Amino acid sequence: MTAIKHALQRDIFTPNDERLLSIVNVCKAGKKKRNCFLCATVTTERPVQVNVVKVKKSDKGDFYKRQTAWALRDLAVVDAKDAVKENPEFDLHFDKVYKWVASSTVEKNTFISCIWKLNQRYLRKKIDFINVSSQLLEESVPSGENQSVAGGDEEAVDEYQELNAREEQDIEIMMEGCECAISNAEAFAEKLSRELQVLDGANIQSIMASEKQVNILMKLLDEALKEVDQIEIKLSSYEEMLQSVKEQMDQISESNHLIHLSYTNNVKLLSEIEYLVNHMDLAKGHIKALQEGDLTSSRGIEACTNAADALLQCMNVALRPGHDMLHAVKQQQQRFSDLREQFARRLTSHLNSVFVQQGHDQSSTLAQHSVELTLPNHHPFHRDLLRYAKLMEWLKNTDYGKYEGLTKNYMDYLSRLYEREIKDFFEVAKIKMTGTTKEGKKFATLPRKESAVKQETESLHGSSGKLTGSTSSLNKLSVQSSGNRRSQSSSLLDMGNMSASDLDVADRTKFDKIFEQVLSELEPLCLAEQDFISKFFKLQQHQNVSGTTTNETEEMDGGNLSRSYMSGVPQTVSSEKDMIRQMMTKIFRCIEPELNNLIALGDKIDSFNSLYMLVKMSHHVWTAQNVDPASFLSTTLGNVLVTVKRNFDKCISNQMKQMDEVKISKKSKVGILPFVAEFEEFAALAESIFKNAERRGDLDKAYTKLIRAVFISVEKVANESQKTPRDVVMMENFHHIFATLSRLKISCLEAEKKEAKLKYTEHLQSYVVYSLGQPLEKLNHFFEGVEARVAQGIREEEVSYQLAFNKQELRKVIKEYPGKEVKKGLDNLYKKVDKHLCEEENLLQVVWHSMQDEFIRQYKHFEGLIARCYPGSGITMEFTIQDILDYCSSIAQSH
Repeated sequence: MTAIKHALQRDIFTPNDERLLSIVNVCKAGKKKRNCFLCATVTTERPVQVNVVKVKKSDKGDFYKRQTAWALRDLAVVDAKDAVKENPEFDLHFDKVYKWVASSTVEKNTFISCIWKLNQRYLRKKIDFINVSSQLLEESVPSGENQSVAGGDEEAVDEYQELNAREEQDIEIMMEGCECAISNAEAFAEKLSRELQVLDGANIQSIMASEKQVNILMKLLDEALKEVDQIEIKLSSYEEMLQSVKEQMDQISESNHLIHLSYTNNVKLLSEIEYLVNHMDLAKGHIKALQEGDLTSSRGIEACTNAADALLQCMNVALRPGHDMLHAVKQQQQRFSDLREQFARRLTSHLNSVFVQQGHDQSSTLAQHSVELTLPNHHPFHRDLLRYAKLMEWLKNTDYGKYEGLTKNYMDYLSRLYEREIKDFFEVAKIKMTGTTKEGKKFATLPRKESAVKQETESLHGSSGKLTGSTSSLNKLSVQSSGNRRSQSSSLLDMGNMSASDLDVADRTKFDKIFEQVLSELEPLCLAEQDFISKFFKLQQHQNVSGTTTNETEEMDGGNLSRSYMSGVPQTVSSEKDMIRQMMTKIFRCIEPELNNLIALGDKIDSFNSLYMLVKMSHHVWTAQNVDPASFLSTTLGNVLVTVKRNFDKCISNQMKQMDEVKISKKSKVGILPFVAEFEEFAALAESIFKNAERRGDLDKAYTKLIRAVFISVEKVANESQKTPRDVVMMENFHHIFATLSRLKISCLEAEKKEAKLKYTEHLQSYVVYSLGQPLEKLNHFFEGVEARVAQGIREEEVSYQLAFNKQELRKVIKEYPGKEVKKGLDNLYKKVDKHLCEEENLLQVVWHSMQDEFIRQYKHFEGLIARCYPGSGITMEFTIQDILDYCSSIAQSH
């Protein structure tokens, strides 16, 4: 094995700068044994690389070649198969598992031990050694005295140092000077020792010879020190001479510093004085405008506005530290404060006078608006007041207490003014709504005296008594008009109000126009006032902020308003938004109750008016929310819309309740039920009102509730009917419902329309079949017996042999129904159907035609049974299909 190792090192690894450390003769497990060698090698160059190389003998000659090489860092597992017993097999896990069988267990252990040493020295990588004896690994640990195979060689290489070129040259020269340098090393060493001793002696003599030179050098140094002492004496005298000069220069420098400091202070003082004069000096013209300026003319207002802005700038000047301690500055600030207080009092007094004058001027115009349904225009008043908007902003920034007082006074004056105007406006609207009945009679409306008007405008709830009187008159009118209605309708829709059927389209149209005009007048009034408040009082209104609820703002009075924004600091956007809404709530506090009273009046006049009000109110709420969802108008109309929706739901509930309580006459035929006709009227009216409306979903829900109630009530009445057959009641009413839904094309009731048609068809067929069983009763019973025998299993051609159903019995029954008797029976049937059906729905001909078709069908059925059960008997009916058609036609024409 040693010879092979040397041969492999020489032929394969030395040319590749590698050293062979261990070798094992192996062959692959489980295959035909072809020996090869696994070699553990390291490179001689740094960094050292460790490889496991597979070498095999060449097939063509007696030499070895390198076949495969794996880096040791790629080795993951070494599996020795058995750590106790001797086993030549072992596995190496590289990219895949390689199974080997060594020629001997000793070689295998030696190779594995070498792998473990190389891993410990070079890689420090955790290679798993499985089934390897721990004793084998412990013996392989390197010690200080006995290094590993690779370790000793590497350290020897590290200790060796190569001679450089100069050292080689010196050694060659020295060796050329000595003939025995190569042949006699001892003689060469003795010669070198002698020469070294000679050199040492020469060095000692040279040192002793240099002592004289040292003494000379010491003398020169002493002379140099004396010269240095003399120079220091001269420098000391020079320094004493310059000391006086230095003192004089310090005095000059200090004097210059004081002069510069004085100049700097004077410049700064001048700058401060100029700053105070420029920023705290108010022109005489501005002072005169603040004290005596005309607040009635546009030029005077502009001058006062400029003066107020200048005063505010002077008061808000940013004083530097120490300015507020100057007497002149304090004097000027006090003067500015007096001017501000004086002008603020003068401005507040003037604006209060303007507010009061506005109330008197607007009162004079109330008379001309009392007849027409319009509200007075406040635009001229707003236009005049907006001239003071900048002054109001100045007052808000300088004296918030007076600004708050003006705000409260404005709300007090304007709330009383608007209350008078709005109550008179709603009074006119109520008169116009209730002034005409269906017969064209006018309600007596006494003109109100001026004193009564004044007394009513001073009250917050002055309209409630008037509304009570109007509604009591309406109740009387409702009682009178309800006597003219049909008995069926009066039992259905007696709701304590006027019935929707007692008012014509003109009355409802008039109410719709009046209600729309009321909302159309209120909306611009509120928007204009809110816009004016925002501009005049300088409040933000278009930011999205969270608002208070209406119930909270309705409880607000002057004290609450004061607490809400009397903070002495600039208002935030949110609080200013709330302030606008609170001011609007107090100014227009009567709008919501007046609207609710008007809605209650409209509901008493006609419960169907809630449909008009729901559509109009929804549209105006939608418009107001698009402008500002949190505005007073949007909130107020939204609250009123809740009331309107509640009245609408109440109207629907009352109709459903009356349907459930309906009673029918036991002596007369039913016909079209009153609530079915009322549903038709309601649906037609609602479709005309809710066309393209925003609240269509509410109507669809009402439709669904009503139609379900109608279906249930129709079936209930049909079951209770004694005079009219149940099928007739169901047929006629569901036909009417189907016709109504088909005509109106209500999309949300498509399923109910199909259901109504199905019920109508079913009950029509049921009524026809039931009625036709009467004219040919014996013949019908005979053939029912024949069909029963066939059903029991008797063949059809054998039925004639049955005693009760033989040919003689058949002829006997047929003879009882000659053509004359059939015609007579059909005529009686026609009269009976005519008594059952009502004229309103006009279904007689439809039912008669269905009976004709059913009679012909029965005739064909009887003929078929005769042909099958009595073949070849020659028995036929004593009348033909043509005879039936002629009978039915002549009967229909005769009636």
